[in-house]
Amino acid sequence: MSLLAKKRVVLELLRRSVGAQERLAVAFSGGVDSTLLLALAREALGERVLAVTADSPSLARAEREACRRQAAALGVPLRFLATREHERAAYRANAGDRCYHCKSELFETLAREVLGRDGVAAVAYGATADDLGDHRPGMRAAQEHGVLAPLLEAGLGKEEVRILSREAGLETWDKPAQPCLASRVPYGQEVRPEVLERIDRAEALLRQLGFRELRVRHHAQPLGGPIARVELPPADLPRALEPSRREALLSGLRALGFEFVTLDLGGLRSGGLNALLRKLPVVTGEPL
Repeated sequence: MSLLAKKRVVLELLRRSVGAQERLAVAFSGGVDSTLLLALAREALGERVLAVTADSPSLARAEREACRRQAAALGVPLRFLATREHERAAYRANAGDRCYHCKSELFETLAREVLGRDGVAAVAYGATADDLGDHRPGMRAAQEHGVLAPLLEAGLGKEEVRILSREAGLETWDKPAQPCLASRVPYGQEVRPEVLERIDRAEALLRQLGFRELRVRHHAQPLGGPIARVELPPADLPRALEPSRREALLSGLRALGFEFVTLDLGGLRSGGLNALLRKLPVVTGEPL
């Protein structure tokens, strides 16, 4: 099927997702996939669209503002919905199914506070065909709650999403993947709000130093503060070692409470921690 044909399928699915007087809520993270979905929903349904962004410690503050800006640019009202996944013991334990508990919290909160109000009759999210080949336990939560996935149903992959985004003039067309902050914590180590805040501030520091694609992995230790394992694209590694940037990076991350600062020579690997998936005891030895 051609890319244009897939786009038409998405638009038709969106038009059929709600009744003529009803509205669709789009779970909106501000990433490439959900931004395209929101734009296509606006095209298909006009003003009968609501963007909903889960607002919790796992959302980077810069991403919160990006959601506000992008929704406004598309002319879609945005609601920030407070979610409390960090109050769920299974989420904090950070086993391989953490995303399932996070998405369950989101979709249950949507069902409780958004669905059935102000004409909202359905919820859609930005899963794509490529997500089927990755570790995505959150997709199970979406299926359990009847959440629609029009991009996935039309067979759109991530590169196709970027092409359509560029054609639509969306600023996110070349945006680096930006998964939630909890993805920086190795499986088996406890996810806590203060840990997520430290990661958010650490990654904001790297962006201030001129890096665009990055991860700061947060490794707790039984004794002392955590280790920051910085991942950058291989081409950016020499820049990180320039004396002025190296000193700013080292002093800035230490000021945030990191005991050691390391630069991963393997480079940036989105989803790299999935290679470590296994049941591990929760590590809680890091001081607050």
